[in-house]
Amino acid sequence: MKKLKEFFKSALIGGLLVVLPLGIMIGIVAWIFGLVRKAIFPLTRMIMEKSTMQAIVADILVISVIITVCFIVGVLVRTRLGTWIYHTLENSFLKKTPGYTLIKETVFQFLGNKKSPFSSVALVKLYGNDTLASAFITDTHDNGMCTVFVPTGPNPTSGNIFHLDSQYVFPVDIPVEDAMRSIISCGAGSSELISRMGKSLKVEG
Repeated sequence: MKKLKEFFKSALIGGLLVVLPLGIMIGIVAWIFGLVRKAIFPLTRMIMEKSTMQAIVADILVISVIITVCFIVGVLVRTRLGTWIYHTLENSFLKKTPGYTLIKETVFQFLGNKKSPFSSVALVKLYGNDTLASAFITDTHDNGMCTVFVPTGPNPTSGNIFHLDSQYVFPVDIPVEDAMRSIISCGAGSSELISRMGKSLKVEG
């Protein structure tokens, strides 16, 4: 009876470990798709009013148009004139919009952009004790200080900026993308971050 109970328990837990992540992933995808559909609904409705298309077909058409527009814009900004227009617009307006720069750099990081100011991942001691925070080194200074951004999970686009002496900043050799994923998952998957801190982390006696 005990073996049967243990078998049932282990099988149930094993099934949950397989089904729950898939269910959560499907839920997130459905949520994102719902947000996209809501955002493009005005265009979808306009197409449906002027044609006999069903909603899902109209959604696919609008998304295809958006992707095409993104591609065309990407081609244009690769030209000298397009680059000048983009930088002029960005410097005169977009960078003055709160949150724009951080959101842009976060998106760039997920898309594999190598010019992100999130130059490296670090563990930092914010208050001089043994409590560590996951952070990104965004700048270094001639006086030995570092500027770090400490994001708040699960939203890496919000957080706090700290200026710390380098003795409290311990760079960790892991990809920035892995650290971002850990933050989005509220710390899950931080084992790689901890295991690689190694000699860079000087534990105070």
